[in-house]
Amino acid sequence: MVFANRNQAADRLAVALGAYKGQHPLILAIPRGAVPMGQRLASALGGELDVVLVRKLRAPFNPEFALGSIDESGWSYIADYAESAGGTPAYLEQEKKAQLDTIKKRRAQYTPLRPPIDPAGRVVIVVDDGLATGATMISALHALRAKKPARLICAVPVAPPDTVEKIRGYADEVVCLSTPMFFQAVGQFYADFPQVDDSEVIEILEQAGRAKG
Repeated sequence: MVFANRNQAADRLAVALGAYKGQHPLILAIPRGAVPMGQRLASALGGELDVVLVRKLRAPFNPEFALGSIDESGWSYIADYAESAGGTPAYLEQEKKAQLDTIKKRRAQYTPLRPPIDPAGRVVIVVDDGLATGATMISALHALRAKKPARLICAVPVAPPDTVEKIRGYADEVVCLSTPMFFQAVGQFYADFPQVDDSEVIEILEQAGRAKG
């Protein structure tokens, strides 16, 4: 399955998540690519939009490859292959600090006038535009589980089958529209897959804040 763009993927996810319409779900998007998708999902399901801030821990010399991930609280997930891919303990500590700094800067940029929306007791849907290793999603779900949502759902258009299985233990439900066996990168499953920049994320979150107000 190849999606025309993120909008089409979000619309198809909204159909798959239709059971939550009317339950005022909290849609938490992983920046940056998933934020426009989260906006469409929140609109379709009558929900509320915010971001969940997590960062992948990048492999040395290959920043696109995740050795693990870290959440806003500082909790980290380290993949079992991390050390064999160059993730020595000293390197990982340095990378954790760098990514936590980025998370703090993004929180100050994205929601400067308010704290994150509290997920306690809510139906929470965490959305990304696709998963490769699943590392960032694992950190996002772990961080949110600690805040006691009523139900925690992972919603993505595409991910490899083994990643979906890995994620299941962290969520009450995983909604994934396509699980191709031959998976190289998320972008290969979109005809149009542009970068989403910080200014677009900030504008979307400001719109969500105005709508709520």
